[in-house]
Amino acid sequence: MKFGTKVIHAGIEPDEATGAVMTPIYMTTTYAQKRPGEHKGYEYSRTQNPTRTTLEKNIAALENTKYGLCFASGMAAIDAIMRMLQPGDEVISSNDVYGGTYRLLKQVYEKVGIKSHFIPMQDTNKVLECINENTKMIWVETPTNPLLNIIDLEAIGKIAKENDLIFAVDNTFATPCLQNPIDFGAHISMHSVTKYLGGHSDVVMGAVAVNDDELAEKLYFHQNSIGAVPSPFDAFLVLRGLKTLHIRMERHSENGKAVAEFLQNHPKIDKVYYPGFESHPNHEVAKKQMSNFGGMVSFTLKGDDIDETLDIISKLKIFTLAESLGGVESLIGHPATMTHASIPPEVRHKTGVLDSLIRVSVGIEDKDDLIADLEQAFNS
Repeated sequence: MKFGTKVIHAGIEPDEATGAVMTPIYMTTTYAQKRPGEHKGYEYSRTQNPTRTTLEKNIAALENTKYGLCFASGMAAIDAIMRMLQPGDEVISSNDVYGGTYRLLKQVYEKVGIKSHFIPMQDTNKVLECINENTKMIWVETPTNPLLNIIDLEAIGKIAKENDLIFAVDNTFATPCLQNPIDFGAHISMHSVTKYLGGHSDVVMGAVAVNDDELAEKLYFHQNSIGAVPSPFDAFLVLRGLKTLHIRMERHSENGKAVAEFLQNHPKIDKVYYPGFESHPNHEVAKKQMSNFGGMVSFTLKGDDIDETLDIISKLKIFTLAESLGGVESLIGHPATMTHASIPPEVRHKTGVLDSLIRVSVGIEDKDDLIADLEQAFNS
């Protein structure tokens, strides 16, 4: 079954009770039992809910895995993954990782004895140099947030296998439409469903997809024990959003390319970060593991002036200055003061997250209108 068919049909069956084609919203907390333990697979909605189960099956199919689990947010999904580690364990992560992930690892998990190393993972030799007897997990974003660096999943997968490490990938920017980390050796593919999978900026959710039975068992235990699960209505919204994922990602990618090319040729722009450019350091790797390059673009201004940067983004009319990404509407953000504000300035400056860095989530509007909006903001 090809992807465009899977988003609509995989794991989704007509409702057994009524024949409803669209998955019903099961707004119930508990389920009747004939005798204790005798039930139709459901006892309590924190543990399982039919609407959520359908979504989890669909996400698993899209990521080519046996298991899918949904959580109340992307951060709740990451937290469930990190809870598999023990005090004394160490994690190797990208050095330009999402600010929320950095905050969780540094300010929450280091307090309980789980140390993280943030390194430039584009060079796999750096990963090898960082591995020691305490290393238990490699955490990867690709493309990274916000610098759109590309990490070689196949190469990291081999390293993880040779060193018996858990290999987890935040696949939010690419989505399973453009990239399937499990196919390249990852054990875990994680998503902030809030972004492209939901696609309409109206639901907060996270998801994890795995093949390994033991990992799945641990993650199901955390999901149920911690209770950070999404509501049935949120699951319904994402099921509805997923049905157009392949169509949306095609348009996001088309528009992202157009915006990146416009920015690359603009005299006020210093650098443009976009994996679709042949000049991108890991463009060939991106071509190997992605079917397209997505709708995320970042860029810096000449002079790295924060006041000029904030002035420009405040003049935009179609792009909305807001947190998040991956919706049908175009959003623009300033990582230094928004998504990556929790990272100390001296740390983010070393990775390239400068004061003039602007991150763009290119939506599915008409690309000519988007480019005209950027042009007027640069020139007004």
